[in-house]
Amino acid sequence: MTNLKINMNNLEEVQKSLNSQTLRVCVIGIGRIGLPTALSFAKSGLQTIGVDINTNLIKNINSGIFPLKDEPGYEEIFNEVLENKTFSVTTKIEDAVSNSDLILLSLPTPMDENNIPDYSALTNVGSNLSEILSPNSLVIVESTIEPGFIEDEMISLISKSGRLKITENFFIGVCPENANPGEILHDFTHLPRLVGGINNDITQIIKSIYNFVFSVDLVEMPNCKTANAVKLTTNVFRDINIAFVSELSIMFEKLGIDTMKVLEAAKMKYNFQIHYPGAGVGGPCLPINSYQLLNTARHTGVKLNIIESGRKINEKMPDHVIELISDAFKECKKSLEHSEILILGVSYKPNVKDIQLSPAKHIIKKLQNLGVKVHVYDPFFSSTEVFGIKVEENLENIFSKVDCAVIVTGHDDFKKIPLSSITKMKNRILVDCRGIIDPESASNKKIIFRGLGRGTS
Repeated sequence: MTNLKINMNNLEEVQKSLNSQTLRVCVIGIGRIGLPTALSFAKSGLQTIGVDINTNLIKNINSGIFPLKDEPGYEEIFNEVLENKTFSVTTKIEDAVSNSDLILLSLPTPMDENNIPDYSALTNVGSNLSEILSPNSLVIVESTIEPGFIEDEMISLISKSGRLKITENFFIGVCPENANPGEILHDFTHLPRLVGGINNDITQIIKSIYNFVFSVDLVEMPNCKTANAVKLTTNVFRDINIAFVSELSIMFEKLGIDTMKVLEAAKMKYNFQIHYPGAGVGGPCLPINSYQLLNTARHTGVKLNIIESGRKINEKMPDHVIELISDAFKECKKSLEHSEILILGVSYKPNVKDIQLSPAKHIIKKLQNLGVKVHVYDPFFSSTEVFGIKVEENLENIFSKVDCAVIVTGHDDFKKIPLSSITKMKNRILVDCRGIIDPESASNKKIIFRGLGRGTS
């Protein structure tokens, strides 16, 4: 093990190491957020090594293949830091950690089949750090975690070997990631970050490090758990408000009210923050973040009724999509059984290649259970297999083979589909879950149209 010279509890020493670019950084977990984070540190001139258990990912990166094609701006940075030799990757966590001063954890925190947060990636690494972390190192957790996880679990895991003691010879803090997939470079360079350390000295040291790498405001929190509480609060706010407007949209359909017109007018009021209805809420953040707070509530004996209700509403939205499809088929007096339906978009959100907890999966399964032959088109997954279905390669060629198309994800590509293509379908049924298609224009083309929340009088 290499003896490290930098004492990460000494602000002056850390600042000198930043200015001289001698501080060595290890980012554990180089996925959607971890890789851009590692590239940002490497671009600042700091020697950065990324660690991941995904051997194919490591192999591709070592071959110069950039894996996040849907993150604008990062491929150029990737090529730059590889050329400058400030960035490398490995699967060997022991070597990477023991030769680094700063350890950043950007690990997934999914949930299990019972909707309980799964922190196994973090806890496994924490246990490993107990044996391999060099004395006087600083660990910063960027993963989204429940308030108290650092204080109640992570510190004890890293300390369990007995050779490391918090604030004596190892230090820890948090700087929760604050970036929207597909817009990470913009967010990393524009959005404020939260900083919380095990004590105020560590908070100031983390601030100095992130100030060196990122040109954004850094908001000091009194401790780690408060910083994590803020992160969860902002995301769960979105989950709840999407549920609110999705629930309203179902009622507006029955009242002959166009939800999109309601929202466009409502956002003119200074204190209204617009959220849009949809086929459901997916991805690695919002659903999981709500369950993280619900998990904390169980442990503390608190009932979070609004969050629980919001989750139930968002998880039922795929059922409403099936109702819209069924209603349209009834109008043209055709059975769903043996019909062919095209799902447009399987990503959980627009313009990213990511199917984590995507509502498309539930919609496809429900349609298959009703005897439907499901086709899938998504420009980010062309010619691959998703949810057991081969994704169509050419969109135009498939329209004439199906009875109905359902826009599940609002990819920009789908905004460019001419309605003349829709009219090639055998039954001209179009269901729009993302407010892309104008109902009147669809009607003029004699398309049987159903839009989520698009009631028409």
